[in-house]
Amino acid sequence: MGNLQEVLKNIQPVDTSRTNVIQAQLDNLTKPQGSLGRLEELAKKYCLITGKDKPRIRNKIIFTFAGDHGVTEEGVSAFPKEVTPQMVYNFIRGGAGVNVLAKHINARVIVVDMGVDHDFEKTDGLEIKKIGRGTRNMTKGPAMTRDEAERAVLAGVELVEKYREGLDLLGTGDMGIGNTTPSSAIVSVITGAEPEKVTGRGTGIDDRSLRNKVAIIKKAVAVNDPDPKDALDVLAKVGGYEIGGIAGLVLGAALYKIPVVVDGFISTAGALIAAELNPLVKGYIIAAHQSVEIGHRKMLEHLEQVPLLDLNLRLGEGTGAALGMSLVEAGVKILTEMATFADAGVAEKNEEPVKREA
Repeated sequence: MGNLQEVLKNIQPVDTSRTNVIQAQLDNLTKPQGSLGRLEELAKKYCLITGKDKPRIRNKIIFTFAGDHGVTEEGVSAFPKEVTPQMVYNFIRGGAGVNVLAKHINARVIVVDMGVDHDFEKTDGLEIKKIGRGTRNMTKGPAMTRDEAERAVLAGVELVEKYREGLDLLGTGDMGIGNTTPSSAIVSVITGAEPEKVTGRGTGIDDRSLRNKVAIIKKAVAVNDPDPKDALDVLAKVGGYEIGGIAGLVLGAALYKIPVVVDGFISTAGALIAAELNPLVKGYIIAAHQSVEIGHRKMLEHLEQVPLLDLNLRLGEGTGAALGMSLVEAGVKILTEMATFADAGVAEKNEEPVKREA
């Protein structure tokens, strides 16, 4: 795999030279041109990323990255950090929301322990990439070292390398009590937005806790002074291990030309880090949905992404990614399974209106 700089150097832009060919295929299907809207856009994007004219999506994986956060000491979440390992076990058993939706779209869920404060035994459906037992409290210093940040990102890249053979579509997900706090800090630092404008209620905190959360983010940024032009510095100082892993997965997807459907607020924080490390990854990202979290819109704008759905989701885990992946697959099936005008014996649209005699 090499180092992170080697990964970044080897990412290529999406090859758009076949755009007109794929568009012609879509336009020749038995429908008015463009009438299936963004489903057609998804089909075209999928073909351009993968280099395939007649693709089939069979192998789909949602990677749900988990990690704990030292900043939970500051009361930023409505839930205790013990919930993180409990939910990891729930994922492994197949009982979480992401498991239900993944089963619905015939995708696998693989949970990745990036930094949970718990020791898991090796088991099917779990990848152990633990960098540490939770990040440090970012109000007192950096959440992690720069070396840890790079290792977290590379762990995500390594997962794509491991599973890429025959892999058709990727999805991102997250689990980590307190992780909306570093996500808000990341978007604030990178975009320059005030913390109040990009900080939401996370797991459902009240007004007082929300004010405290904003103050905590401001303190963490002031204490650490992350460089907005250095994404790895931002990740190290105010990020999370699972956010780094997601960033790496997005980079790996771009490196190996696999479309990646990005879930909600925390996943998009990871995508934001990836895009700051190499802007070319924007071409490989598909934004699943618009989260309830108020900072998510700012992230998506910065990434130049238009989300597929707006369902008031705020769970994470990869639930929105699963729904987005189903739409990508639907778009591809339109391209590959729908009849052409010639196949169906249907007359095409007249180039000019037929003139009727008076």
